[in-house]
Amino acid sequence: MKILIFMASIIVIILAALVVILNLTAKKTFTDREKSSPFECGFDPKSTARLPFSLQFFLIAVIFLIFDVEITLLLPMIITMSYSNMIMYPFLVISFLIILIIGIYHEWNQGALNWAY
Repeated sequence: MKILIFMASIIVIILAALVVILNLTAKKTFTDREKSSPFECGFDPKSTARLPFSLQFFLIAVIFLIFDVEITLLLPMIITMSYSNMIMYPFLVISFLIILIIGIYHEWNQGALNWAY
C-alpha cells in the first residue's frame, strides 16, 4: 500500500513539473495591439480605453445579474418541494416571488429599465 502511494506521488510530481516546464517553454502567441485590446465590450478597440462608460448599460447589467441569481435560487425550490413541509412551502415560494416582483417594480419605477438616448 505504501509503495502505491509513493508511486502515485512521484507520478504527480513528475506531471506537475512537466506541466510547468511546458508552460514556460511553449510559444503561446505573439503580442499584438489587437490581441491585447478588449473586445466585444461596446467600444472601438482602436481608440483609447478612457471613453465615458454608459451608466445605463452598467445598471441593466447589474439588474440582470441580480435577477439571474434569483432565478438560480428559485429553480431548486421545485426540486425540494417533495422534501419540504407542505404547509410552509407555499408561503416560502410566494414570499420569495413577491420580493422579486417588488424588486423589479422598484427598478421599473425608478426608471432603471428605460433606455434613455
